[in-house]
Amino acid sequence: MKIVDPERVGLSSLRLERIRPVMQGYVDRGQFAGVIVLIAREGEVAYLQNFGFKDKENTRTMELDTIFRIYSMSKPITSVAAMMLVEEGKLRVSDPVSRYIPEFKNARVIVARNECDYELIPCKREMIVHDLFTHTSGLSYGFDEHSVLDEMYRKELWAQVEANPNATLEDMINLLTKLPLAFSPGSAYRYSVSIDVLGYIVQLASGKPFDAFLKERIFDPLGMVDTSFWVPPEKIDRLATVYGTAEGGGLKPIERPEGSRYARPTRNPSGGGGLVSTVADYFRFGQMMLNQGELDGVRLLGRKTVEWMMQNHLPEGIAAHGNPANGFGLGGSVLLRPGLLHQPGSVGRFGWGGAANTEWWVDPSEGLLCLLMTQYMPAFTLPLVDDFAQLAYQALE
Repeated sequence: MKIVDPERVGLSSLRLERIRPVMQGYVDRGQFAGVIVLIAREGEVAYLQNFGFKDKENTRTMELDTIFRIYSMSKPITSVAAMMLVEEGKLRVSDPVSRYIPEFKNARVIVARNECDYELIPCKREMIVHDLFTHTSGLSYGFDEHSVLDEMYRKELWAQVEANPNATLEDMINLLTKLPLAFSPGSAYRYSVSIDVLGYIVQLASGKPFDAFLKERIFDPLGMVDTSFWVPPEKIDRLATVYGTAEGGGLKPIERPEGSRYARPTRNPSGGGGLVSTVADYFRFGQMMLNQGELDGVRLLGRKTVEWMMQNHLPEGIAAHGNPANGFGLGGSVLLRPGLLHQPGSVGRFGWGGAANTEWWVDPSEGLLCLLMTQYMPAFTLPLVDDFAQLAYQALE
């Protein structure tokens, strides 16, 4: 990628140099093995720097072409795919989900009677496609150790999928439709497998396998050559190791490239969290969004569609992840009240992160795109993203 003089796009070279000691400090303290950060403004990259290692044990440097598991940063891409079909008249955000997946027609809501018992009651209304985009569907993920519903997800969904290496996306959705909802659709926000369901609807509405649709309609047109649901053998040495915290401190590898589930094709492409990508590829996707649907003469979405996606779609009184600073658009968070956020930003900032501490956002009012890639789990236990946001915004002139 071409890197321009920061002053050319209204950034301070001197202030951007403050990024280096902070990011290198995380590496030197053994908190992250390696990090890459990118800052672009007005469509041009003004700062791009790699720190540390993609494989610390073998002293393999974090390179700019390193491939990362982007986990939930897959969600904005899946949402763009769905909105492309909305623009073509093949899908409506107001459609009942049961139009595509009839088994959701009779979904029920789980209501606890006491600590040991529950009942299932009818929904106040059907789940619609819009609920999937905004995580107001009533679906869940299985993260909550104290939730009866999430225990069902762990036993009746994820354990079953993991036990069947040949499980397809359709198989996963069929298992999901047998589980109750956390609440009546549209009445609350709960982060969930909603975008996986949306990916399956893309497959049904387009008549193409979901992974093929993404490749043909998004990745190939945008030149995202390393973004996929798996890493082929000739690229596997570029896939970074995922780290976690070792007992007594420091880092330990928790998923190496060899033997990784990303080292082989999958029949269950997860639109909610299954993609791998690179800094260069995700920059192209992000810049397309900041350009309101177009990049280098390739238009994926109309201008008003992207504006609509980047507006808050949550009902009054509902906040994304319980944070009153943020709303939620079609596939990503929307900053509504910067004063309530613990990092700088502008109203309308749009983006999302991933489980291994990857993060991406665009700030339309500043013409700014910021991207951070690393591989450490769990997410959000260290203030890496907050520090990066502070360092990026303080460099604006």
